[in-house]
Amino acid sequence: MSVLSREIAAYGRVRDDPETDHFGEWVVLHDERVAGTYEDFQDAALDAVRCFGRGPYLIRRGGAPPLSLPASVTYRMVRGED
Repeated sequence: MSVLSREIAAYGRVRDDPETDHFGEWVVLHDERVAGTYEDFQDAALDAVRCFGRGPYLIRRGGAPPLSLPASVTYRMVRGED
């Protein structure tokens, strides 16, 4: 099983907490544990990259169905001015 598959399975095991206590917020999972919850996807992504580099980690919105993207879609970090 791939690392990302394990993160997805871990979300399935802990999903009741994010969907109850953090409905609509973005949840970051790393090492099969919830690493944080965020109101904004960008905050979740920036913190995940800051903490875990290029990953792998899973970012999922609490209460939202899983999103499937084609393999041709990639995410590229754009650095803003601090």
